[in-house]
Amino acid sequence: MKKVLIIGGGYVGLYTALGLRSLVRRGEAEVTVVDPRGYMTYQPFLAEAAGGAIEPRHVVAPLNRTLPGMRVLTGRVTDVDHAARRATFVPAQGRAYQLDYDIVVMAAGSITRGLPIPELAEHAVGFKTVGEAVHLRNRVLAQLAAAASTDDPDVRRRALTFVVVGGGFSGVEALAEMQGLADDALRYHPQIARDELNWNLVEATGAILPELAPQLGEWTVKALRKRGVHVRLNARLESATGGLAVLSDGTELDAGTLVWAAGGRPNPLAADSGLPVDAIGRVKATPYLTIDGLDDAFAAGDGAAVPDLTNPGAFTAPNAQHAVRQAKLLGRNIVAHIRGRRMKAYKHAYLGSVAGLGHHQGVAQVYRVRLTGFLGWLAHRAYHLAWVPTLNHKARVLVDWLLAGVFRREAVQLTGLEHPETDFQEAVKGYAKAA
Repeated sequence: MKKVLIIGGGYVGLYTALGLRSLVRRGEAEVTVVDPRGYMTYQPFLAEAAGGAIEPRHVVAPLNRTLPGMRVLTGRVTDVDHAARRATFVPAQGRAYQLDYDIVVMAAGSITRGLPIPELAEHAVGFKTVGEAVHLRNRVLAQLAAAASTDDPDVRRRALTFVVVGGGFSGVEALAEMQGLADDALRYHPQIARDELNWNLVEATGAILPELAPQLGEWTVKALRKRGVHVRLNARLESATGGLAVLSDGTELDAGTLVWAAGGRPNPLAADSGLPVDAIGRVKATPYLTIDGLDDAFAAGDGAAVPDLTNPGAFTAPNAQHAVRQAKLLGRNIVAHIRGRRMKAYKHAYLGSVAGLGHHQGVAQVYRVRLTGFLGWLAHRAYHLAWVPTLNHKARVLVDWLLAGVFRREAVQLTGLEHPETDFQEAVKGYAKAA
């Protein structure tokens, strides 16, 4: 029996494991999946979770439930010694130990790409996890409540200033859904006028949504500006000291909410383990999704440099479209490898992309067809619903959308959920002082 170790439970990890589960024969392979969180996050729906259109629990798929019969470990792999076919695993609790394997799949994906910007870590929040999406939802509602509860114009102005850095899909969709949430919540804060809210999208290049046709990016800029968003192109965040967002074009924004959505970088595990990586840290992969120069090692997804056979000399884009398709082929190639059969090369032409802009607006590009506005919004929802893993999660997301279409969004902030220990600690401290 071959021991297959899958490092990472995102798109590649989950769909590779699902493929192996359906293809391997009894006694042929034992599959172990390692992930720090124990669930797969459907990234395209993070923005709608932040905006309150989808319940956060419905954008994640628990690995142990989705992969019955497979070994799912919650924790981190900190080192891979491929020569010895051994990985160092640190569980969520307890001491580290070694995992032996015969075949390894590097599917750790990417992490947030940071830059040496003063006090970025202290004053900004990322947008890559469900926890960050929930935090942003609470943050927007808390800032509205704070502004409505003060007569200090400086406090009010800061609370109502929102800055999102990054004009890719994550940044644009996050800002759009946050704005939609705020617009709905304003009906409960008559003290705040809509034009008091200061929305800013900061992009270092001259265009947003680079994976779409330039015309769609330009349409999105116009649509956002029409909704009162300041789209600041060719501008970089240079400092976040004290929460003051200083941009390269001279703009200074005292931001009560600063979101960092400026892309990601490959997980450093492969480079730290001495596996072959390219100049930016991606695992060097072959068209067969094997790691270049190594036996019994595979890689795909955001953290892998997979040659794009439809565009010689280029690599496949780090998006869900390629990750899911690569993972499905990866499962078949691993089975072929185990059985000594010929593997198949990955070749997939780019189908296009979609983006949701809230307010029943969106943009979509499918082959040469381009959709904007309401049709783009429908295409966005239909496309992503089709790719949500498991029928159970598809049904839950669909029900969330139906309820959101009939009833208004819940505008209650649940910041206490993020730090539930605070009230208890304060109560205990107060008791100790009184005693």
